[in-house]
Amino acid sequence: MNLKLIVAISVIAAMPVCAQAQKSSAAKVTKADAENVVKIISGDKAKTRTYCNIVDLSNQFEEAEQKNDTKKTDELSQQIDELVPELGSEYTALNEGLEDIDPNSKDSTDIVSTLAALDKLCAKPKSPSQP
Repeated sequence: MNLKLIVAISVIAAMPVCAQAQKSSAAKVTKADAENVVKIISGDKAKTRTYCNIVDLSNQFEEAEQKNDTKKTDELSQQIDELVPELGSEYTALNEGLEDIDPNSKDSTDIVSTLAALDKLCAKPKSPSQP
């Protein structure tokens, strides 16, 4: 998963949180937190499907954003917001914690590379007739 996509997911997932009253600073997230999220999501077929749906919607969101299609981005954002809670509190906490990490830091790089394992679960297998 590329950093841009993770940031997009994080921003979208955080929107409802930002609308609520300000919370105290969240605990710093770590690679171990990301590994736990990967383990939870990859070990549950329903959560894996939900995660892959979020990735697909996030890709559509980026495309709509590039086209300045505000109506479409609003619709996609709402769909993503509805799916995120299905991934569990650990995923939500990780996303919230990512907001407080410098995207260029080693911690961020470690977390992003750990979460990349989830993308492999979303890769569509090639049919035998595809080159």
